[in-house]
Order: sequence, then structure tokens, then C-alpha cells
Amino acid sequence: MKLLKKLYINNFFFYALIGVGFLYCVAFIFPALYNAASYLLLILLGFLALDILILFSAKHGIEGTRIAPEKLSNGDENPIGVTIRNYYTFPIGVKIIDEIPEQFQIRNFGIKRRIKASSQDDIQYYLRPTSRGEYVFGNLNIYVLSPLRLVSRRFTFNKNQMVPTYPSYIQLRKYDLIAFSNNLFQYGVKKIRRIGHTMEFEQIKEYVQGDDIRTLNWKATAKKNALMVNQFQDEKSQSIYMAIDKGRVMKMPFNGLSLLDYAINATLVLSNVILKKQDKAGMFTFSKKVENRVAAERRSSQMHQILENLYNVKTDFFESDYSRLYVDIKKNINHRSLIILYTNFETLDSLHRQLPYLKGIAKNHLLVVVFFQNTELNDIINSKAVTIQEVYDKVIAEKFAFEKRLIVNELKKYGIHSVLTQPENLTLDTINKYLEIKARGIL
Repeated sequence: MKLLKKLYINNFFFYALIGVGFLYCVAFIFPALYNAASYLLLILLGFLALDILILFSAKHGIEGTRIAPEKLSNGDENPIGVTIRNYYTFPIGVKIIDEIPEQFQIRNFGIKRRIKASSQDDIQYYLRPTSRGEYVFGNLNIYVLSPLRLVSRRFTFNKNQMVPTYPSYIQLRKYDLIAFSNNLFQYGVKKIRRIGHTMEFEQIKEYVQGDDIRTLNWKATAKKNALMVNQFQDEKSQSIYMAIDKGRVMKMPFNGLSLLDYAINATLVLSNVILKKQDKAGMFTFSKKVENRVAAERRSSQMHQILENLYNVKTDFFESDYSRLYVDIKKNINHRSLIILYTNFETLDSLHRQLPYLKGIAKNHLLVVVFFQNTELNDIINSKAVTIQEVYDKVIAEKFAFEKRLIVNELKKYGIHSVLTQPENLTLDTINKYLEIKARGIL
């Protein structure tokens, strides 16, 4: 009984059996063919028995292992490995059917390979999760075919393997050294012209060509009888908070990921850059109330705390309460900080409803509002309109795109910085804005 559960008849055998059956039907008309059909049936059944004997001649014909990472990176292509070791003394054909987590909704997964005798094959495929949480893999099913290819023997490995999906740690690794690199153009990070100096003095050094002559230290120059300049460094230990709106406006999807997940991935990467720049990184989320608060610190465990808080953030579909956000910031953040607010405004009216609270926050802190371009509207704007309906759609799309630019200007009037970005460029654009603020020394 156990053998039958592991045994599967292949299509090739059924086709051959149909051919023999057809020959039996013809034998009713030509009786001389009856004996030939019977011989062919016996030969086919003999080959079937031989194929079963070959496949079950070894108790452990193959060994298979699924190699999944400890955690998946949300929004990225994650490699999943399958290793198969062939213990048979002949080459085999295999079909791999991995029971992929239901979140991916992949119903036709299958990989075919041919493995040489007594050898090993390493296979890899990729999965791109679009939501955080627990992903459970089912069985790793491997169907083995002998050279006769009449039947398959099923082997099952790695039952019920759970892998959590976290915010994009692949992006985090990509930008891990970004704070120390002087050649950032390959990442898309802009070079910011420094227009002033911070107030944190580092050292006095000898003048070299290219140093700012305005920093000449005349007393030190007189003592050393050589030109000496004051050297400054970026101010350290400044507090930077990432505030993530998790209301219904952040549920909008782009390329499978919601705006909330784009903001979470960007927060994780930016927090790492902030800590590498010797600043303090903190975060919180808000909608009806403020949650997931991590105070701005520069501890060794800070990234772990931020990652664990980001893991459980979900959209709650309410309209976000900016008055609650304003009160909470006023109560809990007592010193001037940089607050990077991830949200989305589609119209000027939606901005004006929240503008009094944003202005209140900007009085005591440096506020940067990060919101999103609608890339689908950009596609409509850039397409050629032919019909009246297409012309109408294009005009409406241009109106909404223009309102986004008006929102930028409206925020600027009240001294509120802004970043209007496409979702896929969010991480780079927020890093650029942070580095610009550091370079300009305006915090």
C-alpha cells in the first residue's frame, strides 16, 4: 500500500496502453491481430514491472533538500535552492514540484532536470514576496523516472518549513557602506555642494590646495610659519525620526508592493545610513494613534529594534489623525530633530486639512514630507492621445500631476522640506535628502 502511494503512472505508459487497446479493437475485424495485441500487452506489462523494480531497487534512491534563507526580503528576488543527490547507478530524470507558500499564488510550479548516475545537482529558483509575515513551504516533492520512463517514484522532503518575510534587508546590505563611500554615483546618490560649515571643530591642519581659504587660522599660521586651516566635521549625534503614515492612503499598490512597504523598506535602509553617520535613528508609525515607537538612539541593538518594529506594521485603513501626531511629537520629542514623514497627498485639499499640524511640527523641528508620484498617471501623460476619451484621461492625469507640484510649493512656503518621488526611487531620494541636510548644516 505504501508503495502504491509513491508510484505514479506516466503518460507514456497510458499512450502505449491506448495503442494496445486500439489494436484489440481492430482485432474484432481482423482476428489474426488478437495474438499480436496480447503479446504487446504482456510485453508492456513486463516493462512496467521492470520499471517498478528498477525504481524501488534502492531504498533511498535520492536525497533532496530545500535551501531557503532564514528570512525573506520583502519586495526583492530571494533565491531558493534545491539540492538533489542521485544514489542510483544509472541516470535519472526528475520533476521537482515544490509546494510554495500560498501568498505567491503559484499553481503551475515545476522544474525538470536530468541527473547523472551517482552525482549531485544544485537547482535554484527565485521568489519575490510582496507582503511581510510568515510564509510556510509545504512538501518538496521530487518525482524520479528511470530510463524506461513508464512510472515515477515520488520522494518527499522538507515538510512544513516556515520562513518569515522581513523588510528589505537586501537593500540594507546594498547600501551598507554608502555612508563611508566617496564614489556614490553608482548608487544614484547625488553630490551635494557644501555651502557652509557645521559648528563642530575637528582639528587644525596644514593648508593643501583645494582647502577653503576662509578657514585659515592666522594664529596657528604665525606660530608654524606655514598656512594652517581649521578643519570641521559634520555634527554628530543629531536625532532623526522616521514617521510612517499607515493609514488607508498608504495601501495603494505599485509593482505589487504597497506604499507602506516602500516606506518601511526605505526606513530600514535610511536608519542604517543614519547610524553609520554617527547620528541617532528612531521611528514610529501613526494612524488613529502613534505606535511602534523606537526612541532615537545610537546603540548597537538599534537596528534590531527598528527591524522588529517594522516587521509587524500593517495598514489599518483609517484616515490618519495628524492632530494626534502633532500632540505626540510635542510631548515626546523635546529637542530639535529631523523628522522624515512618509505619507501621501493626492490633492491640495487633502494637504490643507493637515497643514496646520504640519506647520506646528515644523516650528520646533526640521520636517521633511515624503510623498509619491502616481506612476500610472505618468504613463497616461506620456502616451499619445487619439480618441476623445484618451484626451480627457490625459488632461485629468496632467491636472493631478500638476497638483502634486503645487503641494511641493505649498509646503515650501512654510519652511517644510519635501521629497516628491516615484515609489521605486524612494530609498535613494530619501538618502539624498538626508545627506543634503547634513551637508548644508541646517538641522
